[in-house]
Amino acid sequence: MNVKTGQSKAFEENFKKAERIITSMKGYVSHDLKKCIEEVDKYILLVNWKTIEDHEIGFRQSEKYQEWKALLHHFYEPFPTVEHYK
Repeated sequence: MNVKTGQSKAFEENFKKAERIITSMKGYVSHDLKKCIEEVDKYILLVNWKTIEDHEIGFRQSEKYQEWKALLHHFYEPFPTVEHYK
């Protein structure tokens, strides 16, 4: 995830709030947010879900996702690609 230049501190503060949202969701297992060492304002987020439906339907179609979106989406430039792995 590429965060707008100079916005890392604010992004990290908002992510702490957003963590409470995602950890409360059905099917959530764990997550890990890592800050890139080589590139400023770049992160990777890995979220483990029990099922893809828990992410795509349970989380992304929920009211809580709107809160997540309001906290974080304005920081991204460009918007990150979401991919699923097993």
